[in-house]
Amino acid sequence: MINRSGRPRFHLAFIIQGLTALAVIGYPFAVYFGLSYWGTSVLAPLLVVLFASRLVLARGKIKQLSWLMKAFALLGILLALASWLLKQNHWLLYYPVVVSLLLLGLFGQSLFRPPSIVERLARLTEPDLPPAGVRYTRRVTQVWCLFFIINGSIALFTCLYDDIKLWTLYNGAISYFLMGILMGTEWIIRKRLRHG
Repeated sequence: MINRSGRPRFHLAFIIQGLTALAVIGYPFAVYFGLSYWGTSVLAPLLVVLFASRLVLARGKIKQLSWLMKAFALLGILLALASWLLKQNHWLLYYPVVVSLLLLGLFGQSLFRPPSIVERLARLTEPDLPPAGVRYTRRVTQVWCLFFIINGSIALFTCLYDDIKLWTLYNGAISYFLMGILMGTEWIIRKRLRHG
């Protein structure tokens, strides 16, 4: 939106949505620093507010993705509430595990109820996806399912190992790095297939 002065006008909801998205992405670091400096009694209520804002503002172009964002927010609220009420910070560590499980469920069920999630995303920019493209997107969906199984298992290990620095390192950096490698590799393969 543009106001009369010619400058873009940002809606408060858009700003809050952007800030909560950044906070959710940086969740492991927020938990690490929050537990180090404030403790569960301050951090957990802040996380409840953060996830509640995310729940209210969650939207997506694909119905399942909108549902997924709301499920992430709701489970974040439940874990933060459990941590706050039970005064046990380990509940906060399971959020990355839950995220991997939900993504595995979403991607996995789409393999049994086509079109696959990757195909749906591909059709947003390429509505007339050829049969070879459908097969390719199905294979990519299977690869993502494998990634979520491995990622969720390692995230669970970091929770059970009980080392907050290791947990933060994997879930806040290594996990995203591996995801970036997978996305980059898939992009390179897709470009080669299109031009090959």
